[in-house]
Amino acid sequence: MMTDKAYDVILNTLTPETTRDDVTLPDLDRKPDPWESSMQATAECLSWRGAWDNLDRRHTEDQLGETVYRDFPVRSRSVVATAHALMDKGVISPDELQAKMEEVRARFNRQ
Repeated sequence: MMTDKAYDVILNTLTPETTRDDVTLPDLDRKPDPWESSMQATAECLSWRGAWDNLDRRHTEDQLGETVYRDFPVRSRSVVATAHALMDKGVISPDELQAKMEEVRARFNRQ
């Protein structure tokens, strides 16, 4: 079971500029961003290696996306649900996720 710290690490990724605004069909029906394609490939690899079955992933995304992570944009819910599940399974720690998030933010801020 995830700790409060683990939830906080995930929930703190939501910023005012990333809150959900994708409520119309044109917002939802678009070409995926590169990170979305990478996320799909990661999910496929997790399933292929038996770490997290695709059906379980989809159920988790549905369950968490409409409850805990409902304020996240629809297209980002898969990555948030994946982080949630991997921490819940003990595959990654909240500290590891936080460090990686800081690394990625720093990289994007340099561009």
